[in-house]
Amino acid sequence: MKLLELKGVSKSYGALKVTDDLTFSLDKGEALGIIGPNGAGKTTLFNLVTGNVRPDAGTVLFNGRDVTRLSASVRCHMGIGRSYQVPHPFGGMTVLENVLVGATFGAGHSERAGTPLAMAALERTGLLAKANRLAGSLPLLDRKRLELARALATEPDLLLLDEIAGGLTEHEVAELIESIQEIRADGTSIIWIEHIVHALIAVVDRLLVINFGSLLTQGEPAAVMASPEVQEIYLGIAVE
Repeated sequence: MKLLELKGVSKSYGALKVTDDLTFSLDKGEALGIIGPNGAGKTTLFNLVTGNVRPDAGTVLFNGRDVTRLSASVRCHMGIGRSYQVPHPFGGMTVLENVLVGATFGAGHSERAGTPLAMAALERTGLLAKANRLAGSLPLLDRKRLELARALATEPDLLLLDEIAGGLTEHEVAELIESIQEIRADGTSIIWIEHIVHALIAVVDRLLVINFGSLLTQGEPAAVMASPEVQEIYLGIAVE
């Protein structure tokens, strides 16, 4: 069953078309990786899915419902959660308090009902022992984990990850991959934008390549990465 469908979605800022007639879908339980060069429109795509940006044309369906004109907060309550490329925690609040924001404002729970949910999200992301630390004191890996925990606390059916592995060491990326694999194993559908392709391939069923806001190709990860067109446009490798 389709969880998410984009049909002919386009978005422009003045003369710049950042998303151009984009159409694709995501099945329930599927993990989809999205790659493309810088400026390809990947983050704008996430903003269109979450409701932070409205399209100029096209339709966004979630669980069969047209959500194209619904706000980001309503979509979050419906089950669309996301992390951001650059973590911006509430530095003067504790790690637990940061995640409680997701459980209360994102998922709509009271503080009392949201606390066990927030604690569970911290445990799943390896942050439970740091629940009472100020979020502003965390190193980069833990701030990335906090982004993930806050998103999980919204109880998403669809989890959007925006370059969450960026800036991490190889060992830290491996730890992050393990966490995301566990989240996926619990039944959460995932769309992951990432430049670290081997991380994507370890998790996703399918890769989708975007170039200049348009769908270039999609398919099984190894086949997509072997495509001469993808290698030339995305990797900068000219294949004769």
